[in-house]
Amino acid sequence: MKTKPPAVTGQAEMHRSGRAGWLRAAVLGSDDAIVSTASLMIGVAASSAPKVAILVAGVAGLVAGAMSMAVGEYVSVSSQRDAEQADIGLEKQELATEPQAELEELALIYVKRGLDKELALKVAEQLSAHDRLGAHMRDELGIDEASLARPLQAAWISAASFASFAIVPIVALLVAPAAWRIPMIAVFSLVSLAALGAFGGHLGGAPLGRAALRVTIGGALAMTVTAVIGRILGVSVG
Repeated sequence: MKTKPPAVTGQAEMHRSGRAGWLRAAVLGSDDAIVSTASLMIGVAASSAPKVAILVAGVAGLVAGAMSMAVGEYVSVSSQRDAEQADIGLEKQELATEPQAELEELALIYVKRGLDKELALKVAEQLSAHDRLGAHMRDELGIDEASLARPLQAAWISAASFASFAIVPIVALLVAPAAWRIPMIAVFSLVSLAALGAFGGHLGGAPLGRAALRVTIGGALAMTVTAVIGRILGVSVG
């Protein structure tokens, strides 16, 4: 009795790697917003500055940080995009001038992955007939069209996430009594960092506790250092 092969369904598996581009930009922007803005405000507060000076420092940090993140991400991801496009352009030229050599090169890649030469050549021919450039991008260059660098996407996501989460320490300052400004800014910020770290770990499939702990420890260290520096400068200058 023959058994039927399993039916092929159109349902696609969910993979987290497709989120890598925007997730990196969002997590980096939000974490950096809280750490840098809170540290700046705590440093100013530790120097015994008035509330308005701390608030101005926080708002200035929000605006400057969001712009800096946008420009930095755009430049960085644009460089990556340029390198990808240069590789793709070179591959197009080689496919146009030396198609047989490129076919054999593709087949050799499959041989190195474990296929015999005859089967590797058939696979290369069939994939090339379907999408020649796509096959070479994926298997020779290691470039997936769906994950190509997107400078504008990285820039606006970084800026938006920075501006959104830089508000956390500012809100803490506005609701805190004068004697509790530094502790409130620190607590609000560290709790937010822990939550963001856990959320990022969830999206990326990493252990939540470890993801939350590493970003919280880093943030606490940054805030402690700036508080000490602000205190020293406040005493010496004052």
